[in-house]
Amino acid sequence: MSKFSEVYCRMCEKGDAARDKGLVTPDDVVRYDNISYGEDPVWNLLDVYRPKQIRDPADVSGTQMVSAEGQKLPVIVSVHGGGWVYGSKEVYQFYCMSLAERGFAVVNFSYRLAPAAKFPAPLEDTNRVFGWIMAHADEYGFDTDNMFAVGDSAGGNDLGLYACFLTNPKYAEKFSFSAPEGLKLRGVALNCGCYEIVIDGSKENEMNTALMRDYLPEGGVREELDAINVKMHVTPAFPPAFVMTCTGDFLENQAEPLVRVLKKNGVRCYFGYYGDNEHSLGHVFHCNMKSAFAKQCNDDECLFFRGLM
Repeated sequence: MSKFSEVYCRMCEKGDAARDKGLVTPDDVVRYDNISYGEDPVWNLLDVYRPKQIRDPADVSGTQMVSAEGQKLPVIVSVHGGGWVYGSKEVYQFYCMSLAERGFAVVNFSYRLAPAAKFPAPLEDTNRVFGWIMAHADEYGFDTDNMFAVGDSAGGNDLGLYACFLTNPKYAEKFSFSAPEGLKLRGVALNCGCYEIVIDGSKENEMNTALMRDYLPEGGVREELDAINVKMHVTPAFPPAFVMTCTGDFLENQAEPLVRVLKKNGVRCYFGYYGDNEHSLGHVFHCNMKSAFAKQCNDDECLFFRGLM
């Protein structure tokens, strides 16, 4: 691992620990932890979170609750961020459980990280997770007709590319693995993501250079950068997308260009921008369960998903 990536990991770990200090598993969520979905005993693990109660679909007022036990629920899969060198399901557990509280079965997984695992390892592991979900739908109450996914930062890149893999046959030919039979993403949320990585030797893109040396097999040659450029592989079949960024997000300028590409291809999309001149929220603010802005954003995304069902 490069020196830059080592410093980056320590910085992220410190920030995430401070953000989540004092948080515990909510009383209204049931969780199933450390389930194996692949061959790697450390990184190929996932958690499943389900709400204990959901709103009664027969109640027009929307206020009555019923037990979720035994009911099939729409699914959200979370693809975590961390620059491809950092992160795990543990870092995202509280965010993911908050999504479960909104009436979804949520799958929160770890994937193999760089530099030990190079591209396309995260996409391959994401594909394995969806295969596991399809195979265990009855056991965990997954409604596989209503499958959604969220991804942020590097995970936004991974999820965007995975959505391209599912919907662009020419792009899918680049990989040695195949999509699970019957899988269709009804919608995705791409949060504070990076969709095009630039390496030009400038001080501004120094972080890109360091991370790509760890992540890409050849360190970031043009062919590799094109392969992880989400915008280059979008087709009209790309799933409906909620794309968001915020004040203080160092990847803010990545969102609108992606939205333009989605609209050009006729893809249903929504662009959300959070914060204002008085509130600089910062990168991946939506993972901060103590933030009212995060609550609003996560409510908006789940409402977007509900509108696609």
